[in-house]
Amino acid sequence: MPAETRVYLDYNATTPVDPRVFEAMRPYFGEHFGNAASRSHPFGARAEAAVENARERVGAVIGASAKEIIFTSGATESDNLAIKGVVEMYRDKGNHVITCATEHKAVLDTCEHLAAHGCEVTFLPVDRYGRVDPAAVADAVTDRTVLITIMAANNEIGTIHPIAEIGEVAKAAGVLFHTDATQACGKVPLNVEEMGIDLLSLSAHKIYGPKGVGALYVRRRSPRVRLAIQMHGGGHERGMRSGTLNVPGIVGLAAAADICAAEMADEGARVSALRDRLHKGIAERLDFVTLNGHPVHRLPNTLNLSFGYVEGEGLMLKMPGVAVSSGSACTSASLEPSFVLRAMGVPDELAHGSLRFSLGRPTTAEEIDYAIESVVGAVNELRELSPLYEMAREGVDLRKIAWQDGHAGGAGAPAAGRSEP
Repeated sequence: MPAETRVYLDYNATTPVDPRVFEAMRPYFGEHFGNAASRSHPFGARAEAAVENARERVGAVIGASAKEIIFTSGATESDNLAIKGVVEMYRDKGNHVITCATEHKAVLDTCEHLAAHGCEVTFLPVDRYGRVDPAAVADAVTDRTVLITIMAANNEIGTIHPIAEIGEVAKAAGVLFHTDATQACGKVPLNVEEMGIDLLSLSAHKIYGPKGVGALYVRRRSPRVRLAIQMHGGGHERGMRSGTLNVPGIVGLAAAADICAAEMADEGARVSALRDRLHKGIAERLDFVTLNGHPVHRLPNTLNLSFGYVEGEGLMLKMPGVAVSSGSACTSASLEPSFVLRAMGVPDELAHGSLRFSLGRPTTAEEIDYAIESVVGAVNELRELSPLYEMAREGVDLRKIAWQDGHAGGAGAPAAGRSEP
């Protein structure tokens, strides 16, 4: 594979539109351009029929009925509608929300906004694999709890939460349960009835559909979930989400959902084999490589690794032929390690040296082998410049060294002639 070839391994960020999805959408940009709310003529009626057909197909992927699917602009809007909608609608019952520390920012920021306006929010910790304990969820429930919101699978490390067990906790407590299934949908089986889920968010562009469209599942019975309106103007989507429907996008979401349902099992097996090939190929040729996330309960396409004595940002710069995501995020003028890895107890130096590889439907074995060579070469090149790496290889316990800046295990140079016992 030529050195200039770019290998895309960031499918958790977004996916390309599947050609089959694009072909399904094409007629609704021109020939069938009607407004789904304009039922008085054939143009609108045809658009409405396409939307209702899509509603049924999207619902089928998660075991829901067509009437329980609300179309939105994406998972971020779905998360906001679910969380704010429940809190406002059930304010007479209570104002307590339970979530966890590693949620997507669409959930965390929404919960923090509610907390700033008088809502009580419990941010549960996760274990070293990034999983929340259902027993901890149960212990956090009070008589004022109105919602539990825990993501199905983490976007950064791929860890899958025990959603069915959390659903049982919610049902026993009489509390509504929302899950952000953006990363899990289309990759692992989901069934809202079997898992006790009352609200579920998903997005088209994570499953080879178009950007700008998503859905929110809202349970209709046992219990019937009601939401406070967040967007007024026209009463679309059973009054829960006003706005002219994105008919081409909705058709694309349904087509993408169909393909995922049909190919999930085979594609999951294929991609997980490539993921393991990538992990093995790197780990066999490099030392001080750590897996972040659960070794078993994780998405088939996601691999998050920490490379000791290497900065993730620097590593990405050294391998421009491979598109991946760093575990570090640039906030303001300072580089902060991933909040997800921090919540798992990963030391900052390893969190800074982490990369997320997320594979997809187009990923090939050739691309994986190219990525292995790129990662190994870049890590070795960077480590040649690291005195800490050489000391670690020689067996020096870096935690016991007194550094010039006074911090044991820090990034400064070791002070001559001094070491801690």
